[in-house]
Amino acid sequence: MGWLERNIIEPGKLPLLLALVSFVLTFLITRVITRLIRAGKGPFRNVSGSGGIHVHHVVPGVILTIIGGFGAVAGGQHGFGSALAAVIFGIGAGLVLDEFALVLHLADVYWTEAGRKSVEMVVLTASLVGLLLIGFSPLGVDNLSDDQEQNRATVIVNVVVNFAFALIALFKGKTRLAVFGVIVPVIALIGAVRLARPGSSWAKRFYRRRPRARAKSTLRAYHHDRRWLGPRRAFQDWIGGAPDPEPARSLEHR
Repeated sequence: MGWLERNIIEPGKLPLLLALVSFVLTFLITRVITRLIRAGKGPFRNVSGSGGIHVHHVVPGVILTIIGGFGAVAGGQHGFGSALAAVIFGIGAGLVLDEFALVLHLADVYWTEAGRKSVEMVVLTASLVGLLLIGFSPLGVDNLSDDQEQNRATVIVNVVVNFAFALIALFKGKTRLAVFGVIVPVIALIGAVRLARPGSSWAKRFYRRRPRARAKSTLRAYHHDRRWLGPRRAFQDWIGGAPDPEPARSLEHR
């Protein structure tokens, strides 16, 4: 309780903790229900509106996110109202990001290969919020001394440099490193100095006349994907369920 009081309640992070917990629980419960519906088990069924239109849970998710967001802005960091708004916002965000792939593709891709993006986005969001909760500050401005806190120029330089590293990592096709690098500066630096992924904006611009760099980039990306693609997909399937197998392409008669 002492740790909770000192690190969460006193700094005003209780709403953030409640939002994170409700976000993760909502996603997990939603995935359990949708997997039961998919398997035809349990009392749960898809919700349909007038005319037989399937109502995706992103719809109530958007409504709850709006209610919770405005409630959090109005409620401040303390009090029952802010805590309730945080829970509502977390539930809404969990429902929305569980169908992130649907919003991205504007199609019902929940149980397809493209639907993995939803699980990936939820894990990424939960990880970033968790980093903020345990003390990392956006853009790497954390653990500053009293002198540094008074030196605004130093803070601005740290922010600009770290943002530049994160932007370079993003142009190099390292989206995850770029996003996490906004919170943890060293990650942005690693993404900025390493070779760009083939097909990224950086590779197209700077590796066009450098065949050795292009070949090395392609080989490194191949080995990286071969090593991590399988475990990452297994982890996503364990959390969100395996997508439906793609239909086999019919052979053309000659």
